[in-house]
Amino acid sequence: MSTTALPRRAGLRRNITAESIPSTTANSVASTPDESPTASASSTSLSSLGSVEESDKVPEQMLFDSYGNEFKMPDYTIKDIRDAIPKHCFERSAIRGLGYVARDLASLAGVFYVFNAYCTPEYVPSYALRATLWAGYTMIQGIFGTGLWVLAHECGHQSFSPSKTLNDSVGWFCHSFLLVPYFSWKISHGKHHKATGNLERDMVFVPRTREEHATLKGYVLHEMHELFEETPIYTAGNLLAQQLFGWPMYILANISGHNNHTKQPEGKGVGKKNGNFSVNHLSTSSPLYERKDEHLILLSDLGLLITLSILTMVGRAYGFNAVLVWYIIPYFWVHHWLVAITYLQHTDPSLPHYTGETWNFARGAAATIDREFGFIGRQLFHGIIETHVLHHYVSVIPFYHADEASEAIKTVMGQHYRADVEGGSIGFLKSMYKSARWCQWVEPNEGAKGDAANVMFYRNRNGFGMPPAKLSAPSTKSRNGMTLEYEGDSE
Repeated sequence: MSTTALPRRAGLRRNITAESIPSTTANSVASTPDESPTASASSTSLSSLGSVEESDKVPEQMLFDSYGNEFKMPDYTIKDIRDAIPKHCFERSAIRGLGYVARDLASLAGVFYVFNAYCTPEYVPSYALRATLWAGYTMIQGIFGTGLWVLAHECGHQSFSPSKTLNDSVGWFCHSFLLVPYFSWKISHGKHHKATGNLERDMVFVPRTREEHATLKGYVLHEMHELFEETPIYTAGNLLAQQLFGWPMYILANISGHNNHTKQPEGKGVGKKNGNFSVNHLSTSSPLYERKDEHLILLSDLGLLITLSILTMVGRAYGFNAVLVWYIIPYFWVHHWLVAITYLQHTDPSLPHYTGETWNFARGAAATIDREFGFIGRQLFHGIIETHVLHHYVSVIPFYHADEASEAIKTVMGQHYRADVEGGSIGFLKSMYKSARWCQWVEPNEGAKGDAANVMFYRNRNGFGMPPAKLSAPSTKSRNGMTLEYEGDSE
């Protein structure tokens, strides 16, 4: 199998600001700040798994991301980040937040009224044209619904207003309307923020290691380098399944979250694994939650039950087809956008992942990337795509201050800040396919030792970027009980 040449580095987008200077100092990063979200139930069991102590070790050799760019671990502190942000960026306004909620609800209601009043045989005699217009309706409602979802996300992080009661009330209402278990999601999402980029504790889009990727497909590890390259149609099929079913499978079976549930301190995770529905966001027995949070899980379930009851009554009055077009298809459009946004925030050839030994909060928060989605992203999705790096460092900053705060932290992050804004909205959509082709599993750099061996980068068998490490007969113990050894030059 032929060796893959590295892409031209001039075309790679590790977004380096004018103030960016490559760092040569030793790491001195601070640990997790006391927010994200403030005083929420998210500080629960799995947030304490593994060590979050700072690592003072320095990698023993140069590291390279999937593009072939040199990678250095962040060397600034959380205090540096927070001190760089203007104080007014932390100010939250309940009136302003409620205004955005009213705007999004009015948009949903307005589109519903216009289509039901005018997209009828009386005004649009052509059935084909009506069908096309109603298809457009589902897409438009999916966009507005995603915007409302993002505002509930703000509530979960307590960045919506200074009032926790108002935040959780609005968040519960908006998420329940969209069939999202608000408190259940809030708790697990808070843990995601506290362990971003940690292969053992992160809660969403945790990439497979090379041995896990091989095991999933039934491959023998030391023969994996001889396997055929996966075809584009295979990648497209996986993407389609991810976009259609990624969100419900995450809620119902914790797909893409970490699988270390036996470490749950209250014993709820014994014998439980992702994928069999025993690890989910709906049950009080799920290892994702502590006993003290069980009443919040029930309250989340109540919100879903109310919405499902209303949909059932609407279906009886107007028929299933009406509910399908009015709600169910837009609901899946919301799923699509949520999965796409989250996937592309955390999956890119430039991003690292860490084992528990080397991870810390500042490193994990920098393992995210900003993208660009034009008017829809900035106005209708409330900037969640364009300012995600900041959001992982200081999640209590409201979205309407996020652009200013993002610019401020770039001077501190320097070369560690990442953004891919090429092509705007079209580039964002293209990145889904690119990331799926480039980012199949993570592994250390060839010959990595010490701290550097605990930094993982994306690799693939599709011939893109840095080639995978050459595998020999198994001899080295891996974190999941399998064996793997890296030796010599790449293929």
